[in-house]
Amino acid sequence: MVTDPIADYLTRMRNAISAKHRVVEVPGSKLKREITKILFEKGYILNYKFENDGQSNQKIKIALKYHPVTKQSAISDLKRISSPGLRKYVSVDELPRVLNGLGIAIVSTSKGLMTDKEARTLNVGGEVLCYVS
Repeated sequence: MVTDPIADYLTRMRNAISAKHRVVEVPGSKLKREITKILFEKGYILNYKFENDGQSNQKIKIALKYHPVTKQSAISDLKRISSPGLRKYVSVDELPRVLNGLGIAIVSTSKGLMTDKEARTLNVGGEVLCYVS
């Protein structure tokens, strides 16, 4: 059993990117589904597919996005911020800006999972899960 499923998710993504894989398969959960949807909406991944084999085994297949000429990944860095041992909560005034606005911070708020920019417009703070750039 994994003690930190979000860190496991991000590590699988980082490892697949460094190995230049086209598709990565991760165990599924509701939180991972939301993070995957955000990454797709913001253009960091090419596509995704949620699979359920009838039992409680959920999987997420993620097609990673690379530049067609340079073969560089759309994701250059994935960093876990809040961990089970040290939660990182911020108010709306303290929301981080990743790479001066070029990256995103995924924040868990009372209104659901969203990016730092969406949290600023809704004027809510929350737990900073990770940085994506």
